[in-house]
Amino acid sequence: MPEDADETSETLDVRESQGPESAPPPTTSGPRFSGRSYETILYVTSEISDFVKAGGLGDVSAALPRALRGLYDVRVLIPGYRSVLADVGPLEIVGRLEGTCGIPACDLGRTETKDGLTIYVLLSPELYDREGTPYGDANGVDWSDNDVRFARLGLAAADIACGVGDPTWRPDLLHLNDWPSSLAPAYLTWREHHVPSILTIHNLAYQGLFERERLSHLGIPDGAFQMDGVEFYGKLSFLKAGIFYASHITTVSSTYAEEITTPEFGCGLDGLLKTRAEEGRLDGIVNGIDESWDPATDPYLASAFAPDDWRGKDKNASEVRKTFGLAVSRGPLFAVISRLVHQKGVDLAISAAEEIVSNGGQIVVTGRGEARFEAAVRALAARHPGSVGVRIGFDEAEARRMYAGSDFLLMPSRFEPCGLSQMYAQRFGSLPIAHRTGGLADTIEDGVTGFLFRELSLTSFVEAIKRGLETFRSQPQMTAMRKAAMSRPQGWHLSANKYRDVYSRVIQTAVPG
Repeated sequence: MPEDADETSETLDVRESQGPESAPPPTTSGPRFSGRSYETILYVTSEISDFVKAGGLGDVSAALPRALRGLYDVRVLIPGYRSVLADVGPLEIVGRLEGTCGIPACDLGRTETKDGLTIYVLLSPELYDREGTPYGDANGVDWSDNDVRFARLGLAAADIACGVGDPTWRPDLLHLNDWPSSLAPAYLTWREHHVPSILTIHNLAYQGLFERERLSHLGIPDGAFQMDGVEFYGKLSFLKAGIFYASHITTVSSTYAEEITTPEFGCGLDGLLKTRAEEGRLDGIVNGIDESWDPATDPYLASAFAPDDWRGKDKNASEVRKTFGLAVSRGPLFAVISRLVHQKGVDLAISAAEEIVSNGGQIVVTGRGEARFEAAVRALAARHPGSVGVRIGFDEAEARRMYAGSDFLLMPSRFEPCGLSQMYAQRFGSLPIAHRTGGLADTIEDGVTGFLFRELSLTSFVEAIKRGLETFRSQPQMTAMRKAAMSRPQGWHLSANKYRDVYSRVIQTAVPG
């Protein structure tokens, strides 16, 4: 299942509007590449947290288009999952999108969120109207027709870029996200339509791999099944298609942009990505977090607080200890808020727990994931009653109180394209202890806004934890680091301005047609 490695949430139905309300920009398209005030952007995603979310991509898809609205006429395209249709509000059918080969035709609906963000919805009940996540059933098993479901998404984006769908609007640029929308630039190329596109890679490890025999069913030319095309070690790769055919590639941190050009992190695509970097067609832009992450106003917290008044943070810590069945303590509180999977270094966190507990610390864990890790954290709690608390699953309000109440957040990820958890923690005065990789390296200043360890080993991780424990014992130093973490700039406007630079370059160099 495709996910952003930086997510903390496992919720599948988050419906609150993200970011500040603002009026949308003018919606008249006008001639393409005309130099008018607002270029038009179609943001194509498989999830958006207004309606459906399986990971951090849902948060990004809700926040970034809103941050861009003051600069562009930006609209979002998403499949019409059951949870989307249940909450999206009135839909106007604006057009019909024809099918091809094994991809069915569908209607295109248009609606607006309460704060005026235009949403296009693909209406294909046979593909999307199902119980489960965007990618699989309630048991986590991928849908067997995911190739068709997301080829339909990519084809729809290409259709809209060609002026088919909504007759009143067409985009100057497609902004695509991860493998589910990655066939869009390929379909445009095969049609010989020159509409520029940007593909953002949130996690290179999820590539959308399918059997070669599916080519004709998806309307993919046989000639495209080669190294300079969609072929990846004998299979069809949606993500490789996007990387190869898109005008430009972005990923979610500068460090990750460098890492994915190496064999260690490139997941077999490092050669192609290195070529794109050498061509100046690969950029890393760190994600932001939305304005709801404010300890002074967050309604989910047990008590508000600010950098100059920590009483509210102490009250959140007490609430978290009570919720997780921990003993009353003045020692440090460590949090793990994560998918419980190998990539997140859960095994390292479990092994390091003995060091924390033996030094008077406590640990709270929330998340779900691999059965072996769920069992392992439960066993850890059983060995340390009163010192370790575990809740399998995810609750947004509870997670926010954990960020607000904890002193440290453990993030020993093996790789982390961007990471949102460390930024949430910093905003709430919890210092991340993290592996120096990807977006963690870009957003944590070692010894200032958190602690980083270089070598991916238990010894190195424990040394960083010991540094955190030493800091906790020095109230002036702990207070200074908390204040520095909370004041670190991390709003979406910073990311939006960098995307604007990339958009401008790509649109200016595009071939009209």
